[in-house]
Amino acid sequence: MSDAKTILIVGTYDTKQDELEFIADCIRQAGGQVLCMDVSVLGESAMPTEYTKHDVAQAANTTIEAIIASGDENTAMQLMSEGSSALVLQLYRQALFDGVIVLGGSMGTDLALDVCAVLPLGVPKYIVSTVAFSSMIPPERLAADTQMILWAGGLYGLNAICKSSLSQAAGAVLGAARVAQKPANDRPIIGMTSLGTSALRYMVILKPALEARGFEVAVFHATGMGGRAFESLAEQGVFACVFDLCTQELGNDIHGSSITAGPSRLTGAGRAGVPQLVAPGCTDLVDVVSSQPLAPRWADHMTHVHNRLITSVVLSTPERREVADAITRQLGQATANTALLLPLRGCGEWDREGADLHDAKAYAAFCEQIRQQCPDNVVLTEIDAHINDAEFAEQALAVFDQWCDQGIVNKESKA
Repeated sequence: MSDAKTILIVGTYDTKQDELEFIADCIRQAGGQVLCMDVSVLGESAMPTEYTKHDVAQAANTTIEAIIASGDENTAMQLMSEGSSALVLQLYRQALFDGVIVLGGSMGTDLALDVCAVLPLGVPKYIVSTVAFSSMIPPERLAADTQMILWAGGLYGLNAICKSSLSQAAGAVLGAARVAQKPANDRPIIGMTSLGTSALRYMVILKPALEARGFEVAVFHATGMGGRAFESLAEQGVFACVFDLCTQELGNDIHGSSITAGPSRLTGAGRAGVPQLVAPGCTDLVDVVSSQPLAPRWADHMTHVHNRLITSVVLSTPERREVADAITRQLGQATANTALLLPLRGCGEWDREGADLHDAKAYAAFCEQIRQQCPDNVVLTEIDAHINDAEFAEQALAVFDQWCDQGIVNKESKA
């Protein structure tokens, strides 16, 4: 492992030069190297940077003068965001840096999110922000492995409080660059969605079985951010196939929960032409935030408090039909082989016969809605088992094996 790693530092050197140079000094003192990119608009940097604001503007096919002439700070920063993202990606492809750190307030964070989003999984990407973890940051703009550090007490000028944050960030990005393992791509990857084993257990059977077939398996926690990362990577074509067996996030979204992967859930693989096996894992429930008051619309619903973070609300029959319609609507857009596996005896551990959340009539109505609305491009397979039964996993593997035999699933690695 070599310590000679180069970190690209991005920020507005006209207003944040002291803070940015402090980060650079911390990295140098720890044995790293730095490259600096200035994304200022109006002011001039008092120190030279390897990549100037003029270089950034040029990468956006414009000039600083034209950006200033736009007369609007939002438009100006969006143009600088476009330019810096393009330039950062170009520099990465030239192997000129090993990790990136971007510093900013709300304006700089807006730009930082775009910069990090263009870099592939495995490249250390750190955002030091005065608005880190704020609800104003849309989850869909976070790259799958973005790290954020709160820049406390650092809005204007250096001080002991903000130096603590900045030095930690400098050490974090350099340390990550030294030890980060980028995806080896020596085996084709299967993307799978699930919840914890108290609710869904099929991955306990499927993961070792797929690994024995020569595939690597990445299981994503379908609680909002996990689904967003899954969708992003699926759309990028990272996966040879997906086992999207927990689609609860789509129900969360259409029923107004903040625990959502967005309205595009269940479309990434389909748009990218990635074969997908889909099942309605835990679609009988909508997850809401435990610490927030339960919305009046759920007052007459059964609930299950999973922990102090998540409470699950049991959906009524009409609400389940809405989820079934959403699933079939999303899958109707798929451009590759799509199998919808429908377990007839339940879709989550808590809805088994005899369990607290069991509602056979409502689940039967959901299944019937799936049957009626299933689009022509989707092969519907009904399985007389619960989603956590071995029979369900065995049927999923049977479909997958058939696809492999037919050449539908690419068994070659991307190395």
